[in-house]
Amino acid sequence: MRRADRQITDDARIDGIIRACTCCRLGLCDEGQAYIVPLSFGFEHTDSGRFFYFHSAREGRKLDLLRRSPAVSFELDTGYQLHTAPTACGCSAGFQSVMGTGTVRFLTDGEERRHALLQLMRQLTGTDAWDFSDAALSQVCVLSLQVTSLTCKVHA
Repeated sequence: MRRADRQITDDARIDGIIRACTCCRLGLCDEGQAYIVPLSFGFEHTDSGRFFYFHSAREGRKLDLLRRSPAVSFELDTGYQLHTAPTACGCSAGFQSVMGTGTVRFLTDGEERRHALLQLMRQLTGTDAWDFSDAALSQVCVLSLQVTSLTCKVHA
């Protein structure tokens, strides 16, 4: 990272920034072209690492690309604030961002899928007091992204 003075390495602070975000942008590759998809997400940090969870329709371009190559990049950000100045080049922005790479896996086990969707609902609503019927679970594709690398940057 070029600006080491803005880098965050504390796990609890990184997780807090992730939890403050509302959108995860997933970066995929489509025959040499970048393809970026904004997604609602769930998140958890366990002894096994950091995991993001996504849900999707059961078919589409994103899923086709993930089946071909499960290696992805991701980006989340929050707290954007423009800091104005008398000159254009004096303007700057405050923000918190997390970027990284990982591998996506299609979840097929019913309990894994429920767990992932609970994490997603917790991220969206602040509670995990949800129930998912088998019928509802069968209508959705559920994905898990295991983080392999991550950086976090904050500029006040």
